[in-house]
Amino acid sequence: MTARKQAWFTFVALAIGLALLPLLVEAGLGRSWVRILDLTLLYIMLAVGLNIVVGYAGLLDLGYIAFYAVGAYCYALLASPQFGLHLPFWVLLPTGALLAGVFGLLLGAPTLRLRGDYLAIVTLGFGEIIRIFLNNLNTPINITNGPQGVNLIDPIRIAGFSLGKTQHLFGVTFSSPQLYYYFFLVLTLIAIFVALRLQDSRIGRAWAAIREDELAAQASGINLRNTKLLAFAMGATFGGLAGGLFAGFQGFISPESFNLMESIMILCMIVLGGMGNIPGVILGAILLTVLPEALRYVGDLQRAWIGHVVVDPADLRMLLFGFALILMMLFRPAGLLPSRRHLNELRHD
Repeated sequence: MTARKQAWFTFVALAIGLALLPLLVEAGLGRSWVRILDLTLLYIMLAVGLNIVVGYAGLLDLGYIAFYAVGAYCYALLASPQFGLHLPFWVLLPTGALLAGVFGLLLGAPTLRLRGDYLAIVTLGFGEIIRIFLNNLNTPINITNGPQGVNLIDPIRIAGFSLGKTQHLFGVTFSSPQLYYYFFLVLTLIAIFVALRLQDSRIGRAWAAIREDELAAQASGINLRNTKLLAFAMGATFGGLAGGLFAGFQGFISPESFNLMESIMILCMIVLGGMGNIPGVILGAILLTVLPEALRYVGDLQRAWIGHVVVDPADLRMLLFGFALILMMLFRPAGLLPSRRHLNELRHD
């Protein structure tokens, strides 16, 4: 088999596997696990977006979840009884992504001269400011409904076809989580394609130069200000798009969905999988989204088999997670699937 035929065979097999995955998962594990698949796709999109800022440009961002919140609230406020507008999703998703991109520029502008820990502290503060702002924007005029969140958010509808209801297509019954899975899958693949094209583009090489040495990049004629701002804006756009999808999928959002721990988890997905390498980022997002639910599932099995929980892995998940990160830093500092360039740099060091 030639290399080209082997590539096509792998592509077809992967496409068939992804198409059948939600059907097999719902039949074997239940509908709740299909929802976990949906959230996994959203986290992949978020991780790919943050990888542009952290992995490509080398700018440590601990407030990335703020852009997720901006996209989610943009969708929620304009597609719920909160303002009574109920705009269609094809208007809301681009609007949320664009608004998040603007917030990315607002974050990037005052941090252009900051690096390392100082940049991390400023971005962390930005993420917390957005969360607290959303939490308190219910007085004197109620806009975000404060800590109670926004409820009754319209599901995504495509030409009158609602993804929030069970549908019958071609003699097959598709549940709402399955329909969302296919929609999220298409958008996630588009996001991955865009990120890969950016990596191989001129701007991607400029980001890599800034990541390696800002002074050398500037001496080479790279405009540091514009290039950094573009990285923040592009990463934020991915986060805003994922936030809008999350709001339409959940039907309810509140500020507590966008806390600091979420930002840290998304960053850990990149570090665990392989910073700057899209396949590694995808692997990290899958592992850190699915494994906590798998641990909870083990606890449920103990209850079903012996009537009580001997050791609940869900209670130990943060301990196990921290221990796994320590092992990663000791034995696989470049991640599970590191980029070839990053791996070579570590070997030379």
